[in-house]
Amino acid sequence: MHFVYSPLYQADIGIHVFPVQKYRLVAQALRERHHIPDSAFIEPAAARPDQLLLVHTQKYLDDLHNLRWTPRTLFSELPLTREIVEMSILNCGGTIRAAESALEHGAAVHIGGGFHHAFADKAEGFCYLNDLAVAVRAMQTEKKIRKAMVIDCDLHQGNGTAKIFQRDPTVFTFSIHQWELYPVKEESDLDIHLENGIKDKEYLQHLHEHVPRILDEFRPELILYQAGADPYEHDQLGDLRLTMTGLAERDRYILQWAKERNIPIAVTLGGGYAYDTTDTVAIHVNTGMAAWEKWHSL
Repeated sequence: MHFVYSPLYQADIGIHVFPVQKYRLVAQALRERHHIPDSAFIEPAAARPDQLLLVHTQKYLDDLHNLRWTPRTLFSELPLTREIVEMSILNCGGTIRAAESALEHGAAVHIGGGFHHAFADKAEGFCYLNDLAVAVRAMQTEKKIRKAMVIDCDLHQGNGTAKIFQRDPTVFTFSIHQWELYPVKEESDLDIHLENGIKDKEYLQHLHEHVPRILDEFRPELILYQAGADPYEHDQLGDLRLTMTGLAERDRYILQWAKERNIPIAVTLGGGYAYDTTDTVAIHVNTGMAAWEKWHSL
């Protein structure tokens, strides 16, 4: 099993609620605290223009390439710099690489990715490019898979992903998220809208009720799992009340359901904005270790 990571993910975004340093800290913790060998880490290549065009429009990509503030780029809530655009393109390559590795080895974890608010033709919510959608389309175009499922357990609905794949019978989008919160909701194949204050037990019950059934009925050949850390009870941007233990259980269940059915699964980290960044890092590390413990010996 591989972890996909690049030190170039730590782009300069200025003073911001998004903790870009978390990628470096997660990789460091996996190596130093959990003794994951260097051989388990692979660096991605940037996604190619033709791969980005499988999802994003040429006009939008031109805006990004030329660093133009337009109605298509205006709502990213990030600076628009060459470094950030290149980081976004590299993240697409990272999720593609994780999908490839998952198809080969059963699972992979991208220490990055999950930019699910990006639409085909515009940025939103810290997201310029939708790496999840690009990876799915790349695998389909290369005939490596026909059907995929996106399991999005971020605090926020994956609105860009939902819109990109609406009415596409080859991709099932599942999103479980806080209802009274950004973004304006798009229609996923299945949306679980959570009220404020939901705790571990009820959250996990929703997963048990729906995810195994969908996997059995839809039978995807690849899962993209958006393992956001932001449903956490001490996250700055949300009002869900999941504990670290509950989030770790969430990860173990999703991974186990995939493994039991022999469905390859590529994990992305998604959001995480805890008041204490070390909590966000710990949640992401737990996600990585849950996958490692299930697959590294295979």
